[in-house]
Amino acid sequence: MLSYGLVPARWDPFADLRQLQSQMNRMFETGSRGSQGDNWPPVNMWLGDDSVVVTAEMPGVAKDDIDLTVRENALIIAGNRKPTTDDEDAAWHRRERPLGEFSRSIRLPLRVDPDKVEARAKNGILEIEMGRPDVERPRKIKVKAS
Repeated sequence: MLSYGLVPARWDPFADLRQLQSQMNRMFETGSRGSQGDNWPPVNMWLGDDSVVVTAEMPGVAKDDIDLTVRENALIIAGNRKPTTDDEDAAWHRRERPLGEFSRSIRLPLRVDPDKVEARAKNGILEIEMGRPDVERPRKIKVKAS
């Protein structure tokens, strides 16, 4: 009989316990914010000449379910991602997209004027443009000849 160096698989009595521990660890890593954790939605931020822009990936969240707040140097994105199907009796085979309420606070690199905030949503991407207060915008100063 030829041997190919294969070792027969052994029964692991602790496999189920390790899987349960892994699931519990994932649950506690997300904290009290629910299944999204502190880093949902994922965001990008950049600074323009007159504003700071934040984009957030929010597929499946209706614009009416989004609440934006600007406080001091922070943007708070909160909302609720609702199920896409009304059939709660569905036999799910995989369900990885988190549902429920979420809230994320993003520290801004500068003060913004709450009256100069615009938000737009398109194709699951939320874009928030926040203008700088006029008194804090950089100004070009002309040098006069003497």
